[in-house]
Amino acid sequence: MGKDHVKMKHFSLIFLLLFIVAAKLTCQKALEKPNIVFILIDDLGWADLGFMGNTIYDTPHLDQLASRGMVFNQAYAPAANCAPSRACIMSGKNTPSHGIYTVGNSERGKSEDRKLIPIKNKTVLEDSIFTIGDFLQSHGYVTASMGKWHLGDSPLTQGFDVNVGGFKAGHPKSYFSPYKNPELEDGPKGENLTDRLTDEALKFVNANKNKPFFLYLPHYTVHTPLQGKEELVSKYEKIIGDDERYDARYGAMVENMDANVGRLLEGLEIAGVAEKTMIIFFSDNGGLSSISRQTPLRAGKGSYYEGGIRVPMVVKWPGKVKPGIVSNEMVSGLDIFPTLVEVMENEQGFEFDGVSLVELLLEEKPLSPRSLYFHFPIYLQAYNQITDDGRDPLFRTRPGSVIRKGNWKLHEYFEDGSLELYDLSKDVGERNNLIKAYPEKVEELHQLLKSWRVKSKASIPSESNPLYQEK
Repeated sequence: MGKDHVKMKHFSLIFLLLFIVAAKLTCQKALEKPNIVFILIDDLGWADLGFMGNTIYDTPHLDQLASRGMVFNQAYAPAANCAPSRACIMSGKNTPSHGIYTVGNSERGKSEDRKLIPIKNKTVLEDSIFTIGDFLQSHGYVTASMGKWHLGDSPLTQGFDVNVGGFKAGHPKSYFSPYKNPELEDGPKGENLTDRLTDEALKFVNANKNKPFFLYLPHYTVHTPLQGKEELVSKYEKIIGDDERYDARYGAMVENMDANVGRLLEGLEIAGVAEKTMIIFFSDNGGLSSISRQTPLRAGKGSYYEGGIRVPMVVKWPGKVKPGIVSNEMVSGLDIFPTLVEVMENEQGFEFDGVSLVELLLEEKPLSPRSLYFHFPIYLQAYNQITDDGRDPLFRTRPGSVIRKGNWKLHEYFEDGSLELYDLSKDVGERNNLIKAYPEKVEELHQLLKSWRVKSKASIPSESNPLYQEK
């Protein structure tokens, strides 16, 4: 056997060994892909939790989660109410892409108060739209949705293997059994819905602890109806007294929600999967201001002032995200899907309206400068004319669009073409309209907003309502 042949055989052997090692490392890397738990709370406000500065409602488990992960002070829901926000989160696409702008009919409020015919609203996220569930399912994850779906009849057609309690309804008939939920068997009379969904989530974790899993846990709580456990309601009645900024029933629901987050975290530990599980905690929109004021933010759910769209957010990823980090980066629910794509190290050419947060999470690397856009060519009537703290007493939302770029935020309203400009670094409550003081900034942001609408093919209402009565 010649020396060259020996060398060739030697190099071939080395190459084979390197290939085997690389294959093993690749396999290990694939196995190291985290389980993903995405907890989405309904109508939870930016100012409703202890780690966000609330001193009334007890949230020790979420406070602990925040201390072990990254907290985002400037996290935004993609829309100001339930269905459009969830459609955006699930698809990674903004409202013009899927046409879900509100819940139900876009002609909300009295007809004589609406100057324009609003854009028609879709209520179902089409199965053709690729979702987070579809993506993770295609990557070998066992996927489950447990709780509120609100994007159609069932999540089972959009990437989920398991559905518990999810259908088209946007809120429960009752938080205590019997639930009257076609996708959830009733428990013992008086059983609490949030407790039950956590029970189901723990069963799923234990059944799939040896597989990669995605647990989407969109709790119905803390959406109305306000129904808390009696002992917790009594506790908060004593704490709150006559303070109209808070509600004892709501406080009871917040604390019970927190307790169930604690149960889930403990269950992940017991199952032995906590260290390989990424947890995302988020709210679908701001809190309802008539129930829990979002001071210093203005307004609440249904409004595109900060109180309606700024929400609490935490990401915990053991061994990856440093604990106790507080980020002031401007992030959005639109960023969750692209983040998970990068976590999977997937290089497919997805087009998202958000960006990946992986470098921010792992390296605390600032995001590239960008703008956030919100589009709502619809009407949403007032919930409480006094406490809504909106632009006018009749509607929380009138047709318009919003852009946030840096510290600046511009509102545009389609009925009369009016604009509002705020510097959030000095006026997070959006009280001082700077439209006359900074005409160049107004022009810059307005042009960006109009260009985005053209690029996004965003529908703008222009047809006058013949029933409108000017007041």
